[in-house]
Amino acid sequence: MRPEPPSYTGTVPGRPSHTPVHPSPHGPATRRAAVAIALAAAAVLGFGGAVLLLGRQTDDRAVPEPRPTASPPAAGPAAPPPRAPAAPGFLGEGDSGPAVAELQERLLRIPDVYRDGTTSGRYDAALAEAVARFQLWYGVQGDETGVYGDDTRRALESRTG
Repeated sequence: MRPEPPSYTGTVPGRPSHTPVHPSPHGPATRRAAVAIALAAAAVLGFGGAVLLLGRQTDDRAVPEPRPTASPPAAGPAAPPPRAPAAPGFLGEGDSGPAVAELQERLLRIPDVYRDGTTSGRYDAALAEAVARFQLWYGVQGDETGVYGDDTRRALESRTG
């Protein structure tokens, strides 16, 4: 003899006896799935927002990329364009000297910003990345990313004395 399936009719305290009792369509598995979907959606939105924030250019003084011309390309490898001298008080990749060494020493005082950095006095790609990391982590705006300008200098000096 087979057991009878559970009946979905009956009495529930507080309900009239003629009201059928149905199982909840929102069982534990449905709730777990809804939470998982909500977390996945939040993660996708958060990642998308981070990508948009990291991809935006915060320098108002940036020069737009030149548009391609119809002229034929120059023969042979092109020499890199000469770097414009940095404005007074600004340091960027390619600079060197005691001011760069001082910048390196200050960045070494901020945990994890200039990991394994040197105080060589040369503004190389590793130092530009450290400056950009400091600007991002501490919300420095107004200077080009990776360039040690007035706003970055004030923020770094206020944290390193």
